[in-house]
Amino acid sequence: MASNEVLQAFVQAATQGSFSAAARKLGKSQSTVSAAVASLEIDLDVVLFDRSSRKPALTPAGHVLLQRAEQVLEASSRLALAASQLSQGLEPKLTIAMSDTYQSDRFEIALKAFEQRYPDLELECLIAECEDLIALVQSGRAQIAFIEKQDTYPPDLTGAPVEERTEIALFVAPTHPLAHLKNICSQTLQHHRELRLASIINPNETRATGRVWSAPSYLMLMEMAQLGFGWAPIPRWLVERFGGDHLVELKARSWPRSVAVDALWSRHHPPGPAGSWLLAKMLE
Repeated sequence: MASNEVLQAFVQAATQGSFSAAARKLGKSQSTVSAAVASLEIDLDVVLFDRSSRKPALTPAGHVLLQRAEQVLEASSRLALAASQLSQGLEPKLTIAMSDTYQSDRFEIALKAFEQRYPDLELECLIAECEDLIALVQSGRAQIAFIEKQDTYPPDLTGAPVEERTEIALFVAPTHPLAHLKNICSQTLQHHRELRLASIINPNETRATGRVWSAPSYLMLMEMAQLGFGWAPIPRWLVERFGGDHLVELKARSWPRSVAVDALWSRHHPPGPAGSWLLAKMLE
């Protein structure tokens, strides 16, 4: 297998247009570059340059292999970068858990920058809500969570507000009896089935009197509401993106509600360098 130095000599000779220019670029002698390219031609059993004129020109085979050589050098560079980052303590994987209440242009921008900065780091995104998000961070299953702001957090967790807020409103199917009523009060809502979030980790937290169906995600609540099973509090952005014409927003007192969002992480399982970088981007 050709060494990186040999491939660099070939790539520079091709892109600079001459062996002498490549030598200056690499800080080597022209004879060293010429010998490296000749060695590569022998190893590959392919003529890379037509040397019949004053300036060597790539052969058709040389054009094809130039692209492959550039890909090999790029992969080698990424391998060296990843190894260097890991040796300096970079985590090999980052898991982020998010509530569906949180929809952020800032997060999308930060992810694009994250991908450029850490192209080989594995990123996992989980969707959960409230108690389940807290449990994921406490257990170390997720390093960062974005959660609907809570009054208090367990002492082993740290929360910090993110700038964006979201709105949650009440929705029903167009055929639901509540769909065309105005100024709906809580007593009116109690006469119809409520669709509410349920914690997987602590299901007893969601027990309530009356007619209640529950699910662990807003998307599932939205599907239940679309099927006409009841009314549900759902983030507006989620309905706008996925609900289409299948849901109607209720004109209910005290709704919609503005929801603040916190970033959450563990004191015992703090994010590594990559997670800390992303967290700083989200909190700046």
